[in-house]
Amino acid sequence: MNLKLKRCEYWMAAQKQMKRVVPLLLVIMPACSIAGMRFNPAFLSGDTEAVADLSRFEKGMTYLPGSYEVEVWVNDSPLLSRTVTFKADDENQLIPCLSLADLLSLGINKNALPEQALASSENSCLDLRIWFPDVHYMPELDAQRLKLTFPQAIIKRDARGYIPPEQWDNGITAFLLNYDFSGNNDRGDYSSNNYYLNLRAGINIGAWRFRDYSTWSRGSNSAGKLEHISSTLQRVIIPFRSELTLGDTWSSSDVFDSVSIRGIKLESDENMLPDSQSGFAPTVRGIAKSRAQVTIKQNGYVIYQTYMPPGPFEISDLNPTSSAGDLEVTIKESDNSETVYTVPYAAVPILQREGHLKYSTTVGQYRSNSYNQKSPYVFQGELIWGLPWDITAYGGAQFSEDYRALALGLGLNLGVFGATSFDVTQANSSLVDGSKHQGQSYRFLYSKSLVQTGTAFHIIGYRYSTQGFYTLSDTTYQQMSGTVVDPKTLDDKDYVYNWNDFYNLRYSKRGKFQASVSQPFGNYGSMYLSASQQTYWNTDKKDSLYQVGYNTSIKGIYLNVAWNYSKSPGTNADKIVSLNVSLPISNWLSSTNDGRSSSNAMTATYGYSQDNHGQVNQYTGVSGSLLEQHNLSYNIQHGFANQDNSSSGSVGVNYRGAYGSLNSAYSYDNEGNQQINYGISGALVVHENGLTLSQPLGETNVLIKAPGANNVDVQRGTGISTDWRGYAVVPYATEYRRNNISLDPMSMNMHTELDITSTEVIPGKGALVRAEFAAHIGIRGLFTVRYRNKSVPFGATASAQIKNSSQITGIVGDNGQLYLSGLPLEGVINIQWGDGVQQKCQANYKLPETELDNPVSYATLECR
Repeated sequence: MNLKLKRCEYWMAAQKQMKRVVPLLLVIMPACSIAGMRFNPAFLSGDTEAVADLSRFEKGMTYLPGSYEVEVWVNDSPLLSRTVTFKADDENQLIPCLSLADLLSLGINKNALPEQALASSENSCLDLRIWFPDVHYMPELDAQRLKLTFPQAIIKRDARGYIPPEQWDNGITAFLLNYDFSGNNDRGDYSSNNYYLNLRAGINIGAWRFRDYSTWSRGSNSAGKLEHISSTLQRVIIPFRSELTLGDTWSSSDVFDSVSIRGIKLESDENMLPDSQSGFAPTVRGIAKSRAQVTIKQNGYVIYQTYMPPGPFEISDLNPTSSAGDLEVTIKESDNSETVYTVPYAAVPILQREGHLKYSTTVGQYRSNSYNQKSPYVFQGELIWGLPWDITAYGGAQFSEDYRALALGLGLNLGVFGATSFDVTQANSSLVDGSKHQGQSYRFLYSKSLVQTGTAFHIIGYRYSTQGFYTLSDTTYQQMSGTVVDPKTLDDKDYVYNWNDFYNLRYSKRGKFQASVSQPFGNYGSMYLSASQQTYWNTDKKDSLYQVGYNTSIKGIYLNVAWNYSKSPGTNADKIVSLNVSLPISNWLSSTNDGRSSSNAMTATYGYSQDNHGQVNQYTGVSGSLLEQHNLSYNIQHGFANQDNSSSGSVGVNYRGAYGSLNSAYSYDNEGNQQINYGISGALVVHENGLTLSQPLGETNVLIKAPGANNVDVQRGTGISTDWRGYAVVPYATEYRRNNISLDPMSMNMHTELDITSTEVIPGKGALVRAEFAAHIGIRGLFTVRYRNKSVPFGATASAQIKNSSQITGIVGDNGQLYLSGLPLEGVINIQWGDGVQQKCQANYKLPETELDNPVSYATLECR
């Protein structure tokens, strides 16, 4: 049996190489200038009839015509992956069969094509070389690559990474349900049981997305309570690059504070733009003396490279880079001379690219979970416009029955001095006590990176509000002071109120300062600092938060030191210093016997913290993951506190499988208190092909349809595999971008074959798109095929027709041996080794069902 398996492995490899062997024999022959040189089949066999007609290989064909999965490159840039059919042209060279739709998806400008091409049928193969001599096809099937060269005159000048909206997939009709259930059982001084269920349901129909969010909870002292949180109906409006939302939503927060509204919102969606057009990046301008290579670097990394004709140029499709770091531009002329200059760059969140317009409009009724607020009708509109010379203008309006506010501002890229924005908001307010107020709020933001030292001032900002300035939310309160928590709804009679549960309109916000700075030290780690402080009118009380930290890694050992200071009005200041160390134990363990690193990861941790009240806490623990996909994780921890000499410990596990996640934990302390936590989360997807269980869904998801390919792992999806029907859901796809979905062929059983193992999808926002894989379930056969008492000629092509009009192909090897996979137990194999009537035959085969238990079936067939 071992010998047979080795022969099978040999033939599986040989079949993949067969298409290269024959051309190689032709290539190694001495070069000759005599026209019509012919390869002598006798070199392969003394009997010339034992060798198939190899004339197609003599003329340079290295692969047979057919369909191949390839990565398509256009003008030296990878574009997409797909199955492409190749045919032989008049010179016996393989060329791709591309329809008009295929060409348009590759970026060809429809207006540049001749009328004959535009009038072609849907499935016609267009050869652009007929009209454009500069078109070149370069199939590199050994590398599963197809390189296409098109002249610039027939290519649309779209931004880099642009994907035509026609390729966006709205997905299939489906019902979606995310669930997350958790419970805990407490035993000790206070015994209790608590349960919580989070439900997020959705329906997709075409471009429409309905979403509903509800929760259910139950405690030992309360009955089960179902609470509805929100419902929304959304769809994209492609011509406006916008999204329409009906129902419960939040207004934009770019200019005003965001508020919860039940109504209508229409806003632009920057995710619809390619990466090279979203976010902010400056326009780079320059002059090329000849056809020149233009290279742009940031922080030492090349982020853009292109070629420009002689004359002035501008580049406006840079991908968003880090928020700061000057751009180094190099123009390399055709004589290798170089011009180098720097374009200063920094960004604040409000900045937009030149010519870009971002907007948001919201109309509806104010929503709050506070019993002490009313629900007036609200309008909010915001507009942000990218102007020339790295200037962004923005403004907005916010209205309700007791509130009127207008805002105007400017954002500027200041070059070597960083980037900044400044705006002012004028507001007129009426409060619940009948008093009327007017005031202004001024906001300043700044961002800068020092390339020489690596210091990054991410955001430094300050907002100052005059005494008469209030926000829209302030005008909705029905009392001048009070609590936002309704005491009548509290299940916990021992609820402890904190500062955020109270409000007092007499103490309106005055000034707010915020800063975030980071500093890398190369191999010696990095340091961060953040600070914020909020002051109020009519009181000296304030909110303060300061954080400083240092991170480093020494030979795989991670170290973090941090200090925090926080203070809220009415409370004492909290100061705490901490030290955390992580040791990757698995890195020091030996690898597996076959030389691969272990699939088990293990990390030992130690933590120490001390606050300004003298309390010291320490803990030690071990955490890690198990199984091949690291989808079973565990955590064991023991802690000690000097206060009352208390100690505690916990053990927890979490498993992520194809159908969801399970978690459980047990904790205890030295006072006899114990707690058990448990939970399950996942999703249900109902579609036209049935029900599929899944891990928790993201906003945009992919449904894999591969009937027959059951229990096959999905690559780059932790714990995800197809179910018993061949279906699986891959959550958290990226909308409006190419998503590669791949199945792991090594996880398939011995009787399953896939036509392709990877495909691409381009989902729209919120869509459930389908990624289809054709699976062939059948035996692997190694046949010896004979024709008229002789072996079928070496190099003959073989094909077997199977269901769904699919076809399995192969090439006959030495001594008439043929390997095919995915075959049914009974069928017909067509074999051809030339164009003559006597150079083709059919072989019928019928295998017993017992062969389904064998990795490979062996038989001798007579071809007639």
